[in-house]
Amino acid sequence: MTEETPGFEEKPDVPSGATPDDAEPQAASEEGAAPAGDASENAGLVAQLDQVRTALNERTADLQRLQAEYQNYRRRVERDRVAVKEVAVANLLSELLPVLDDIGRAREHGELVGGFKSVAESLESTVAKLGLQQFGKEGEPFDPTIHEALMHSYAPDVAETTCVGILQPGYRIGERTIRPARVAVAEPQPGAQPAKPAEDNTEAQADSAQDAGHKESGGPEEG
Repeated sequence: MTEETPGFEEKPDVPSGATPDDAEPQAASEEGAAPAGDASENAGLVAQLDQVRTALNERTADLQRLQAEYQNYRRRVERDRVAVKEVAVANLLSELLPVLDDIGRAREHGELVGGFKSVAESLESTVAKLGLQQFGKEGEPFDPTIHEALMHSYAPDVAETTCVGILQPGYRIGERTIRPARVAVAEPQPGAQPAKPAEDNTEAQADSAQDAGHKESGGPEEG
């Protein structure tokens, strides 16, 4: 065993041809290498984190797109389901219109009595619950979108083409017309003056009565 000489201080190995002062920069460079390695490691972690965030955003966008497509699909299916139901109900009620016409004619002739009346009213109540609405009245303006003119004439007391007779009432479900009202129409008489409103006639009668009163009372006597 070698014995250490008291008071003797070991010095770091110095390459041949180098002075002890050259060893100090080398040690400092080794100490600075450690922070540089940590910085590069942190940069790698940041890059990985960015990649993860990008992938997460892409997956989130895909999920949102799929959810929007599913909502659109549900709305489209619901809309188609309602349309199919409306068509089926309209087709069924269209087959019942001749029966409703017979009920209407029987009511007009006073033949809707007894058990037949109860059955007819029950049927009319049922079709009304299904959304069937009757339209078409005498005196309303003719509308070719909801009326079908089967008879035509001229009349001096109308100011526009008017329904003067309802041959068959029309029926609709909501905004869908399943049968137009079949009507007789009248147009203004060619060359005839349009009928004046009732208010004008009332005012004319009042003026005539006032003039008649003045004539009966007479003027002042002449001297």
